[in-house]
Amino acid sequence: MDIPFKAKEGKDGIAAIGSALVDLCMTESVEFVNNSEAQMGGMVMVDYTYINRLLAKSRAEVSIVPGGSAGNAIVGIGKLGGKARFIGKRGDDELGQIYEKSLKDAGVDPVLKMSSLAMATGRVLSIITPDAQRSMLTYLGASSEMTPDDVKVSYFEDCAIVHIEGYLLFNVDLLLTALKAAKDAGALVSLDLASYNVVESSIGTLNKIVDGGLVDILIANEDEAAAFTGIKGDEENAAAALGKRAPLAVMKLGKRGSAILHGGNKVMISPYGDGRPAVDTTGAGDLWAAGFLYGLVKGYDLKRCGDLGSVCGYEVCQVVGAQIPEDGWQRIISTI
Repeated sequence: MDIPFKAKEGKDGIAAIGSALVDLCMTESVEFVNNSEAQMGGMVMVDYTYINRLLAKSRAEVSIVPGGSAGNAIVGIGKLGGKARFIGKRGDDELGQIYEKSLKDAGVDPVLKMSSLAMATGRVLSIITPDAQRSMLTYLGASSEMTPDDVKVSYFEDCAIVHIEGYLLFNVDLLLTALKAAKDAGALVSLDLASYNVVESSIGTLNKIVDGGLVDILIANEDEAAAFTGIKGDEENAAAALGKRAPLAVMKLGKRGSAILHGGNKVMISPYGDGRPAVDTTGAGDLWAAGFLYGLVKGYDLKRCGDLGSVCGYEVCQVVGAQIPEDGWQRIISTI
């Protein structure tokens, strides 16, 4: 298939805007998830104290890794060698320092404002069940303070793509400002739908911005695509409907690969694998987006972009959390 996108001269960067969150990852039983406020495979907003209470109920070891949907994606782009920037807000605390350092170590330019209300850095309790499914309890913390004033057109002027996480649908004014700033800077907008319950609760806003032509690249998994299109239990028609809503759309199919839709055509991407079973699916979709968007800016065709996304998504499933170790990145880069 033809290459759908070519970066303009001087616009070779990718910026991401979203919640600066640190993942607290632990492995627990399905029963533990069911006895909490978590939704299996979904995301639920909670307060700071609830996460601490739930941690106290578990004897599982907790891994602390930088996360957040847009943050995971931009770290992946930086590790691939892309020109990357992240816009967010953190607390003046140890987790905030860990988060900012992780961006710099990945080659990402951090534009992180500090909380003005002394709020803690946001965090996500990611509960991983034996089937490698992850259920998330999110405390936004300092990231919830982000306002339209925190977004400047200048952040995007050297960017070919601005990647926005769907969780910003909970902050409509900030989302609309980010969309306008990206368009004013001449960048394409990539939107990851984030979670099916985010889509369900924000469908009106989502329809408005997508149908208004503000989204160029629409990324969803099966559940998110079903919630967005209203087509459940019919993967093929849901993918076709998704493809009609944006110039370039992606439907991620987990271990069955993905479908990329552009100009009325569909490119199927096979899943990548070398025999290792998944350990944790945290960040799989985010890292898929990292490989895919990096490929677009490099001028790869859609098949190659999707294949790179597939490799990145596979490698992150081999570890707990969304941080691929260096040997994993070496394997990824060897496939480019």
